[in-house]
Amino acid sequence: MAKEKFAKTQAIRVLEEQGVSFFLHSYRYVDRGGTEAAAKALHVDEHLVVKTLIMETDQGEPLILLMHGDRKASTKALARQLGIKKVRPCDPATAHRHTGYLVGGISPFGTRKKMKVLMEATIGGLPRIYINAGRRGLMAEMNPEDLVKILDPLPVHVAV
Repeated sequence: MAKEKFAKTQAIRVLEEQGVSFFLHSYRYVDRGGTEAAAKALHVDEHLVVKTLIMETDQGEPLILLMHGDRKASTKALARQLGIKKVRPCDPATAHRHTGYLVGGISPFGTRKKMKVLMEATIGGLPRIYINAGRRGLMAEMNPEDLVKILDPLPVHVAV
């Protein structure tokens, strides 16, 4: 079987530079399909698909929140754990400005701006994760330990 070729995104470059073992999976991107569409296309449990959410604090500081695909994030709980008044999701244009990636293709690796990374704590205990590789319709399958090694995320408990 021929190996599929992918154009290298900044996220893929970072994973390669860090010596991470990962597998790329492409699928037909569905606009507004989210992690549910990705999980269905890849035949995996949506809980293993990690979404990259770009948020902003009440002071305008951008941050990355990694969350299970089948869960939502409580912004109130997140603000409380960060000791601030408010956190809100960025609009697509602001998320693109901070990351260099389009919504639906945002990866936590190789973002344009260096941002604080937070991760739902239970993601670290998964056997494998599927996370965006920097392009719509492209996921990297990897060990969550490698994600932790590269990003050093702050574990949080904000899933609902």
